Amino acid sequence: MVKRTVLAAAGLAIMAFSSTAGAADLSPRMYAKAPVLVDPGINWTGFYVGLNGGYSWGKGDATFLPGTAFASPVKQDVNGGLGGGQIGYNWQLDRTWVVGLEADIQGTGERGSANSPVSSLRSTLPGGDFNLLALTSANSSWSFPWFATFRGRVGLLATPDLLLYGTGGLVVGEVKYSTQTTVTGQIFGPGSAGTTPASAAVTIPGTLLSESQTRVGWTLGAGLEKKFGTNWSAKLEYLYLDLGSATYFGGTANQTSVGFHDHVFRAGINYAFSPAVVAKY
Repeated sequence: MVKRTVLAAAGLAIMAFSSTAGAADLSPRMYAKAPVLVDPGINWTGFYVGLNGGYSWGKGDATFLPGTAFASPVKQDVNGGLGGGQIGYNWQLDRTWVVGLEADIQGTGERGSANSPVSSLRSTLPGGDFNLLALTSANSSWSFPWFATFRGRVGLLATPDLLLYGTGGLVVGEVKYSTQTTVTGQIFGPGSAGTTPASAAVTIPGTLLSESQTRVGWTLGAGLEKKFGTNWSAKLEYLYLDLGSATYFGGTANQTSVGFHDHVFRAGINYAFSPAVVAKY
């Protein structure tokens, strides 16, 4: 009886050991773990769009009959407000440097006008008792209805959320110029050198001439941009625009060389389409 009990116990022990060893030989169950989305923090890489507004201080110049002895230069401030939008893409290279491309288009209220003397002529009237003084002047006006820029940007991260950058590239804009010449005549006396008015002044307006050209030039500037969270940022920016000189009313007696450059200061806000970062485990 005792021998039978010992054998039974030994058999149960062998069965238990075999079951445990078999379970240990089985591979652990495999399962797929879903990727975890994490907060990307401050990341400048990606597309962005935005709006801006500001003011500009331009300078227009015109030279009537350039290259002749009668050349007469005129300069005038051409100032006004502006507003528009921008789109771009940034690449954050490391913790210090960001490079990017940006394009913008602006509508402006920039206007300016000047009335400038062109020539004067005093002539003796028949009989020699009086003389005629004829003054010629030109009323000129400039406007800068719109412009667009296409620029590169190179920036230094002063802090993870503050970018200091330089920018430069191409500017395209419409420069409109108008001019009207007037001649004012008045008789003086006594004699051929007299300066006492002997009649009322008479003004004869000439033809109003106007031409608009789409001009291409260059731009250079600098700015700073600060992020507020993952997607939003605000910026302050200065740009210098130079559209050079071009000939207006070419091939006529009123041929004029018209130049234009501008200083722009504006503030803007951007929304960045930053992709989520996937954690790898």
